Amino acid sequence: MIGKKIRIERILDRNTRRTVIVPMDHGVTVGPIPGLIQIPPAANLIAEGGANAAVVHRGAAMFGHRGYGKDLGLILHLSASTTMSPDKNRKVLVATVEDALQMGADAVSIHVNLGAEDEARMLRDFGSVSSACQRWGMPLLAMIYTRGPKIRGEYDVRYVRHAARVGAEMGADLVKVPYTGSPETFREVTEGCASPVVIAGGEKVESDEDVLRMVHGAIAAGGAGASIGRNVFQHRSPAAMVRSIAAIVHGGATVKEALAILRAKNP
Repeated sequence: MIGKKIRIERILDRNTRRTVIVPMDHGVTVGPIPGLIQIPPAANLIAEGGANAAVVHRGAAMFGHRGYGKDLGLILHLSASTTMSPDKNRKVLVATVEDALQMGADAVSIHVNLGAEDEARMLRDFGSVSSACQRWGMPLLAMIYTRGPKIRGEYDVRYVRHAARVGAEMGADLVKVPYTGSPETFREVTEGCASPVVIAGGEKVESDEDVLRMVHGAIAAGGAGASIGRNVFQHRSPAAMVRSIAAIVHGGATVKEALAILRAKNP
């Protein structure tokens, strides 16, 4: 499908077939947190660092195709919930694929929590969005997590590989899941998923090396990149952090080399 092929090259590097995505949709979930008090400065920094794309809600979509500086792919997030909800794991659709087309988005994303009380509704929404994406030639990023009463550990490879497989089986062009902690276990995830797999960044961590080691491990295991939010936009130098991650994802840098790139900007 020519439309999807054109759009997906705006979020995936056409040479490496990998991507560095920075999710910036946190304002709906948790409000204006450090690093995202204002979207435009954050978008400028991650574009400067060489991110392939950003994930935003419709109110910030204008900051994707900025009209200046480096290109930054625009992924419109269709799912939402807030931490004030009685069930924050229940994600509902707040935008459509047609909305994304009207806004000039390059892709859409949805969030599904397997194991949550409302899993059935989220899977139904996933199917509807996937069908619309096929109809309109819109790439789909599926963020699939395992969160709920039956889930003993959301980073357990048994759950993560199932989550990734669900994303691929449901028609996602790109699947985002948590990193399982080692290249050996994460390879089980990528080998069982026909779609490219990127890792989530998780909560803010103290060590830059931990973030870069996680990215390197995912790539070594056959991953297609990273989708990291807080550990980028809350970094003391977001542009340098993106540059370091991109050096691993697109340039094959080692953790040591990526740290050198980061420290060159942050002595």
